[in-house]
Amino acid sequence: MKNKYFKYSKRRTNEIKIGSLFLGGDNPVRIQSMTNTDTSDTEATAAQIITIVDAGADLVRITVPTSVVAQKIKNIKELLKKKGYSVPLVADIHFSPKAAEISAKYLEKVRINPGNYADLKQFKHIEYTDEEYQNEVSKIKEKFAPLLNTCKEHNTAVRIGTNHGSLSDRILSRYGDTPQGMVESTMEFLRICKKEAFNDVVISMKASNPIVMIHAVRLLVDTMSNEDMFFPIHSGVTEAGNDKEGRIKSAIGIGTLLSDGMGDTIRVSLTEAPEKEIPVAKNIVKVFNQKKLSRYKPEFIPNKAHIQNLYRYSKRKTLQIENIGGDNVPVVISDINNKSTETAILQSGYAIDPGSGNYKKTELAADYLYSGSSENISKFFGDIKFISDKNHYNDIIFSMNNGAVSNKKIVFYQIDVKKFKQHKYKLTANNENSVYVIDISNVSSPVHAARSFFYYLQEKNINTPVVIKYKIPDYNEYTLLECSAIIGALFIDGFGDGIWIESKDSKIKEINELSFGILQACRTRITKTDYISCPSCGRTLFDLEEITAKIKEKTAHLKGIKIGIMGCIVNGPGEMADADFGYVGTGTGKVTLYKKQEVIKRSIPEKDAVEELLKLIEQYY
Repeated sequence: MKNKYFKYSKRRTNEIKIGSLFLGGDNPVRIQSMTNTDTSDTEATAAQIITIVDAGADLVRITVPTSVVAQKIKNIKELLKKKGYSVPLVADIHFSPKAAEISAKYLEKVRINPGNYADLKQFKHIEYTDEEYQNEVSKIKEKFAPLLNTCKEHNTAVRIGTNHGSLSDRILSRYGDTPQGMVESTMEFLRICKKEAFNDVVISMKASNPIVMIHAVRLLVDTMSNEDMFFPIHSGVTEAGNDKEGRIKSAIGIGTLLSDGMGDTIRVSLTEAPEKEIPVAKNIVKVFNQKKLSRYKPEFIPNKAHIQNLYRYSKRKTLQIENIGGDNVPVVISDINNKSTETAILQSGYAIDPGSGNYKKTELAADYLYSGSSENISKFFGDIKFISDKNHYNDIIFSMNNGAVSNKKIVFYQIDVKKFKQHKYKLTANNENSVYVIDISNVSSPVHAARSFFYYLQEKNINTPVVIKYKIPDYNEYTLLECSAIIGALFIDGFGDGIWIESKDSKIKEINELSFGILQACRTRITKTDYISCPSCGRTLFDLEEITAKIKEKTAHLKGIKIGIMGCIVNGPGEMADADFGYVGTGTGKVTLYKKQEVIKRSIPEKDAVEELLKLIEQYY
């Protein structure tokens, strides 16, 4: 993976056919979503498929929970054909090999989950001898081979979709809830595909935590390569949530992999109407335009010995310069240059203390405010730290405190990532007052350029902290995704001691919240509640979008708590494995509440469930 880590190179994959659609190989990234209707309702499901396709999807997945439902899906195909739609459909299967085999006769693709297709998940730890373990592995073929035979007969593709939250008891007992466990679960099925000479396979490795998802896919790709396998990748962050949080998480997870040349088809899993996922997915792909990325030539590529472990998070070690670097959380810099200072301070997350009249920080207050050459900052007192270039010498910017240069000033050296080796200020090691600001805006592949810079510092044994700066013309949904994908990819790999998003836009509040949102999604700085909520599907028996909104309204102030909001039990208890509290649909109008993975209350009426969740949180928080 060394070369593509510093210069974009699309991963080599098999080209497969899904109906009339070609995926993998040199084909463009395919966009997909999933219906949330009852699949037994032919009219409603067909109508929603049409809505998703009209929004721009290349293929659509539908829930097929039982063999009875599987018998009905041919009616959906027939209705779509009458309406002039020939989009490939994917059957989503959990627990039922029989439903998978029936679906393979009617639909173009079948998705199975290794965690529950041939194994059990009852959250039991089981000790196996090596022989016992291999005996269990051998049983997989008995259940999986019939599906492959049916797929060969009907030219049906297979997606092996491994979820972090639904690994089997057998895998969990041996490998734990880890990326390695996800990889082993997947490889067991892929080795059967290879022996059976079945090549129309797509793989997904999904988790609600972007870091887990990225590490799992990277490890899988390298493992497959070692076994001469080149199956295409379906990427996405499952249970990403809604609104800005869901978009940020998805952009970071999918975008990081696209920058690595991985991702032949993607799905953005939002707790919103499925057609709303399509433009988000298209914009993430747009950020990582292959032709644009390919133009970048790295300034520096280190020796292989210097490449860090790409399957496990490890933060770059840096000096501590006041509150930047070292063991500090990454800082946020708000750009208030050429804006109304009083308003900009409040929009940057500050409040006015009613007692003193000074400004005070809130949880989402930027650590530094960049005021440019403004001379009108000396009157602002309180917790504010300004960065000003009033007394600048070329690229040197001084940190200001209450309008005057502090005794121990921080010197910010702004560096253009395109020419860091030729920069007129030499990159020298470990100045106790220096912080680098690496501007990654004006380069065809910002992620690869920044990686090259950080590894150059490593080669030179320079531990100076680095703030990542990215310029956008204005704040909108595209630039939200762009910043999340590009900056997030670097923080996922342990790079960066701060974020500085520069814009002439007046939306300072939104840009400031975006910076904190990126750090939250990368789990490098927690400032608010974290929600793990699924996108809903035909198995969900309540209005997930409405319930998610209610829970967020009541719990948004609970910094650091993770709340899982899941539509059903298929992935629910597992996918919210690191959630502190869980709200899981377990039947029509019934909800079960969890603390971690422990069931606290079962089958609560839906009308009472949100209030019961709040009581549970209050009891333990």
